[in-house]
Amino acid sequence: MRHAKSAWPEGVADHDRPLGPRGLRDAPAAGRFLAEHGGPPDLVLCSPARRARRTWELAAAELDSPVPTPTLHDPRLYGADGAELLDVLHGVPDEVATLLLVGHNPGLEDLVLLLAAGDDGSDEVARAVGTSQVALDRVRTKFPTSAIAVLTWHGTWTDLRPGLALLADLVVPRGVRGSS
Repeated sequence: MRHAKSAWPEGVADHDRPLGPRGLRDAPAAGRFLAEHGGPPDLVLCSPARRARRTWELAAAELDSPVPTPTLHDPRLYGADGAELLDVLHGVPDEVATLLLVGHNPGLEDLVLLLAAGDDGSDEVARAVGTSQVALDRVRTKFPTSAIAVLTWHGTWTDLRPGLALLADLVVPRGVRGSS
């Protein structure tokens, strides 16, 4: 999941940028999507950047979970490219079946394309694993704020390689203007 729309206040370092008004609306909508489509993940790896942390806080508040999802704020996610994010995923414990990665672009977009289309980005690889061509084209066009790419594969986190994942869905939950 890409963090929700951020603000660009003057004099604030990139790492410390807050969510903007649209981000404050969209992050809870992302949480509602997660609640309606599978519930809480087993683990959340979140960028330590303020906008990513706040996105997950607002999204997590929408989950109907009696036990809070463990969240690790991993500095490697801030500014990482697709290959670096894949390295992070290789370290996820095998008992984690569902992971939510909350981070930034262009790294997340690169990771989705790497996993769903392979090293060469070819549609041939994507078709072989059954990735939706429409979803893949949408990622290539734009991976907007609050976007959630749903990827699946069989195997362990250490075995995850380019081209092995199925891009099952790409959603962009949006909040309603006038709500917080």
